[in-house]
Amino acid sequence: MGYVKRKTGRSGAVSYSKSEAKEYAQEHFRGIFAACLTPFKEDGSPDEDGLRRNIRHWVDDLKIAGLFVNGKQGEYFSMSLEERKRQFEIFAEETGDRCRTVMSCSDENLDTVLTLGQHAQNVGADWIIVHAPPLYFHSNVDLVLKEYYDYIAGKLDIGIALWHQPDYSYVLEPEACAQYADIENVVAIKYSVDRERYSKLTEITRGKLIVSTSSEDLWLENILELGWQVYLCSSPPYLMQTKFDQRMNEYTELAMAGREADARKVRDSLNPVREALKGTRPADKPQAQQKYWQELIGQVGGHVRRPLLNLTVEEKATVKQGLDTCGLQLNASNTAA
Repeated sequence: MGYVKRKTGRSGAVSYSKSEAKEYAQEHFRGIFAACLTPFKEDGSPDEDGLRRNIRHWVDDLKIAGLFVNGKQGEYFSMSLEERKRQFEIFAEETGDRCRTVMSCSDENLDTVLTLGQHAQNVGADWIIVHAPPLYFHSNVDLVLKEYYDYIAGKLDIGIALWHQPDYSYVLEPEACAQYADIENVVAIKYSVDRERYSKLTEITRGKLIVSTSSEDLWLENILELGWQVYLCSSPPYLMQTKFDQRMNEYTELAMAGREADARKVRDSLNPVREALKGTRPADKPQAQQKYWQELIGQVGGHVRRPLLNLTVEEKATVKQGLDTCGLQLNASNTAA
């Protein structure tokens, strides 16, 4: 098979072959990744300028190691194929050699998955991620999904991360995921299940499959107790951090360095921010609340697309009050909690 082209900050263009995908990921798929929200204008069109501004802030100011493009947070389900491809191009252009990318090619249509996968590979993504598909009426999905990921991996050279949440009324057990880890260019999994399951998968695939989940609440414990190397991922890296307050980065670095007590102290200092971010979120408006929070901390949030709902004036006031009292440092003059 061919080579996937990459750039790194110090050595210029580098490549990994399909057979080298696992080794490359073990070395480079590390640090804090963020699942990116997509700003839309009031008329529903993508706000490309706003997105570019956010990317530059996330990479240059917040020092986020990697960006997860076109996921559920990013409302991929409301976007056309061409819009999704355009997002890939924008992220590739803006990140360059300064940040890694994992581009979501998840879709119910397999041709769309492959088209997006090839486009991500062509524009220079580091990896792609593909959600397990909806499988209705099945009492056993393991062999179906093995064939699904085998087929996708056979068509692409790029390293692939699996993605499983029990959205479709089935749960992939660790033993099944371990089988998929034998596929040549399957390198990681975003495994949004209970901790017992993802702990087991971590142990039985160590050195072969990079396991992570979106829980920031347990990120510290997963570094210390499970030896995790990547946070993959949700929006806390840019909603709970600013240019002047980067406690998630700080506690991550402390934990990776083995300074557990110091890491816990910094992590726990973020509890008021966590509580405000989660506690002001209407149950039916997760993206809208996070986008408004973005606006309040100086990023471009924008609107959501149908079928999602935007916040009411009253809901916005609740979010603002929560942010104002949580101790997140927004500028150089105020002090983080």
